[in-house]
Amino acid sequence: MGGFRKVLLLRRVIVNLVDGSSIEGVLYRDPGTLLVLRNAIYHEAGAEPVGLDGETVIERDKVLFVQAP
Repeated sequence: MGGFRKVLLLRRVIVNLVDGSSIEGVLYRDPGTLLVLRNAIYHEAGAEPVGLDGETVIERDKVLFVQAP
């Protein structure tokens, strides 16, 4: 795992996706080609945020950028 990714591990992040939506949650694991978030909330323009149950797995090629607020 790259050094910058270790800094984000177990922190609350916002993962902005290539389709324009985003998922906010705690970055729990980062096993290479995937991001695993817990306590996630899905955000989409024009809609109310939706809480996501369990772990949310995101393929890295769907990620535009990651923010650490």
